[in-house]
Order: sequence, then structure tokens, then C-alpha cells
Amino acid sequence: MSIQFKHTLSRKSVYITALSVCFIAVAAFAVLSLLITEDSRKNTEDFARKTFFRKYESVENEFRNIEDYQYLLRELIQKDGLKNYKDYSLVLNGLNKKRNLLTYSWYYYDKNGTGKSESNNPLADLFKNRESTEKSIAIKNNGPGHFKDLLITRRDSMYWVSYDSLVLPGKNRLYYGSTVSLDDLHQYFINVDKSSNTYAYVFTKEGICMTHPEKKYLGKNIFDFTDIKPQDTICNTVKSGYTERTAVSEYLGVEVTRFIKPLKTDNFDGYTVVNHVNFIIDENTNKVKAYTVYIFLAALFLIVTVFILFQRSANIAYREKEKIQTEKNLLLIENEKMHKAEVINQLQQLKNNINPHFLFNSLNSLYMLIGINKDNAQKFTMNLSKIYRYLIVPPKENIVSVAKEIDFIKKYMELLKSRFDEELRFELIINCPESLEKRIPYLSLQIVVENAIKHNIATIDQPLEIIIIIEKNEIMVKNTWQPKTEAVQGEKFGIDYLNQVYEYFKNNLLHISVDGENFICFLPLMK
Repeated sequence: MSIQFKHTLSRKSVYITALSVCFIAVAAFAVLSLLITEDSRKNTEDFARKTFFRKYESVENEFRNIEDYQYLLRELIQKDGLKNYKDYSLVLNGLNKKRNLLTYSWYYYDKNGTGKSESNNPLADLFKNRESTEKSIAIKNNGPGHFKDLLITRRDSMYWVSYDSLVLPGKNRLYYGSTVSLDDLHQYFINVDKSSNTYAYVFTKEGICMTHPEKKYLGKNIFDFTDIKPQDTICNTVKSGYTERTAVSEYLGVEVTRFIKPLKTDNFDGYTVVNHVNFIIDENTNKVKAYTVYIFLAALFLIVTVFILFQRSANIAYREKEKIQTEKNLLLIENEKMHKAEVINQLQQLKNNINPHFLFNSLNSLYMLIGINKDNAQKFTMNLSKIYRYLIVPPKENIVSVAKEIDFIKKYMELLKSRFDEELRFELIINCPESLEKRIPYLSLQIVVENAIKHNIATIDQPLEIIIIIEKNEIMVKNTWQPKTEAVQGEKFGIDYLNQVYEYFKNNLLHISVDGENFICFLPLMK
């Protein structure tokens, strides 16, 4: 047996392994960075949509509050006419101020024919000269509210005026309504959600801008100063109920995600626009990418450092192990040679004892047979001369083919039949003919058969039955179990010989057992 020590990793394989590890690490971190970035962008986009809905709700709620206030004012005025309109206006403005509401209640009483009027409205000149449309923009509305709406500019500020009128006796007319500063309205929308990176504005169905962080755009047409197209406002065909796309902000000059959703009440028909600044998204994803790169570089540096240290330690360990293994291999080879020589010597001694032992038993049987039956003794002598040729030149390795052993045991059983006649019965069964090409220890069948005759009673009343069955992986020798009452003297070198042959060839040892009325011996076959 030869044992060779082989260095487990060559320098080339180490470099290939290191490059493979680095490549896998780069690919893994690239995929991880992509997934984290994509997830971060998705989360930020989801946050932008949530912010849009929150912003839109605040805008819609405020517009409905303004509308509800107008309905309340109309109900009070139409109920009492001229009785309490001044008090109503005074009380409502006081309440609005305490509740931080944006609307301002006003009235204008035009006494027809007298040229006199009463008003608490700073914009009263609008009604004194109703034919003049200077610095005012009418907001078209076909809703059920039937309020008239105007955008009026005064002192660089723009106001949203919503009013109605009541015709009194004598053709006098009472105008009443509410006014909202668009600057205050926009500031309110900003304060609703200060943490979000968004800004919102509202425009009418015709495109007139109602609110905007840039005052110069108030009252302008959004189709003129933005890249919004009329088709962007077509939301009724969109399942989500709003449109979403990337655009460039006319206010900040950066990329934004623009959401447009219809805003419709009884007294207003238009759209709400919410712009979410995209550089916040990019900034977040860039941070994630940067952190991922830092982690990757640190991990890669750590992997390379550990790998280099491991390689150096492994080289030292390999050299020490190779030295120790080489010395160990030399000792194992010497020990194997000695063990093999010892086994061969023992087998040779056993083999040398087999032939004299067999001859001694055969001559002893012949001596006993001469006194009993001379004719059988002559037959016995002839058979003995035939089968002894098999014993003259034993095999060198002490194993032979099954076919040779079967041929020998047939002649040997004929020899025994000459001695025992009807006291002995023999049967050979070959269940697997292919097993005849396999091998078994030399004289193994003869040793087992002789052992059966030696230890069991064989008479005419109690004949000894011996059956040899050849299977695929073993030969089973079975004899009737009728042991002799007196102790049998004799050496056990035959069984020892078989065990040592099987042990030498690294095979299973023979197995002996008693099964009911039978004594069974299993001889494993060798290839």
C-alpha cells in the first residue's frame, strides 16, 4: 500500500480562488446595492404619493370650508334680509379670527338712486363701478352654488372674492360674500405639511392659477408658464383618479414628480397640482449607494486581509504537515511490509499444516475402513490418489476459484462415501452459476465438511446430511446438528486458517451459527 501526500492548494489555485471570492463579493454587493437602491426609491416614491394625498386632502378640505362658509352666510342673509347683516358680518369675522380661518366676511349695501352705500369691504369700489373689469379675473363656474367668483389684485396682492346679492325693495341691492387672500391661502397649504418636500397649487378648469408659491404666477394661465399639457388633466380615464409623471419645476428649476388630480366642489371646478422634488429621492438613493460602497470596500479589504493571513498560515501549516506526513508515510510503509511478511509467514505455516493434516485424517480413515470393508478401502485408496494431486501444488495466494473447490469437494465426498456409505448424505445446490468464477480460500469447503464429520454423529439411524448451496455472494454449508456427547480432541488451525485468509484480503470473516436442527457456516466469496 502506498500513501502519497499532496498539497491541497497550489499557488495558482489560491489566486483563482481569491479572484473568484472577490468577483462573487463584487457581484453580491452590486446586486445588494441595486436592490437596496430600488427599494429605497420605491419607498420614497410611496412616501411621495402619501404626501400628495395628504396635501390634496388639505387643499380640498379648505376649499370645502370656504364653500360651507359661503352657504352659511347666504342662509343668514336671506333669512333676515337687512335686519342683522352688519351684525352677522361682524360676529363671523370675529369668530374667523379666533379660529385662524382665512375667509373674511363682507357686505356692500347699494341704495339705488341715492348714490349712497354702506360697506365693510375694502374692495367696495369693485361694486361702485361694476362695469370696470380692470385688475379682476372672472372665474367661470356652473356648479349648484351659483356664487360669482373673481380674482382681484390690490397692492401687489391677489384676492379670491366670492359673492352673491339680494335684491331689496326700492331696487336696492345687498352684496355679500367672502374674501380670501391667495397669499394666506398658499401659506396655509405650506404650514399644513412643513416636513414634506412638496409644494402645491390650484388652477381652474380654464387654467387660471389660484395659488402658487411664486406670486407672479397668480392669475396667470398655467399652460403658459409650466410644461403642463391639457391632456395631463384628463384623469377620468386613469384608474388611480390622478395623473403622475416626471417634469421640470417652473418654480425650482429641478426635476419633480408631478401629481394632478381634479378638485371639484359646488362653487369651484379645477385641479390640484402637487410637485414632489426628486433630488430628495436621488439624494436618499445616492446615500444608500455610498454606504453600500463603503461597506463593500471594508468587507473586501477584510476578506483580502484574512485571506492573505490564512494563506501564509496555511503554507506554514502545509509545510509542517507535509514533513510530518512524509515521516509518517515512511513508518506506515515499513510497518505494512513487516505486517505483510508476518501474515504471509503465518499463512505459509498454516498451509504447510493443511496437507499433512488432511493426509493424516485420510490415512486414519483408510485404516479404519480396512478393518470394516476391504472393497471400500480399495475404492477409498483410488479416490485418495486422485484428489491428492490437488493437494500437491497448493496455490500461492491461498485462494482458488469456486469451480476448482467444487470439483475437489465432489471427489472428496466420494471418498467419504466410501468410508461412511449410508451414514452420510451429500447434496450440492448451485443457485448462482456466475459465482463459480469467484474465489474462496484454498480447501475451505473441505475444512468445513471435515469439521461437520468430526463433531457430529453419523449412523444409519441418524445419517449426517451435508448440503452445499452456492449463492451470489456466499457459499452456505449446512449440516444436521447432532453433536457427539464426548469431547472431540483436535486443533482448530483449519478455522484459524480461513479467518486469517479472509482478514488478509480485507473481506468479511466466515460466519457460523446454529439454526434449529442445522449447523450453518457461511463462506463469503471474493472477486
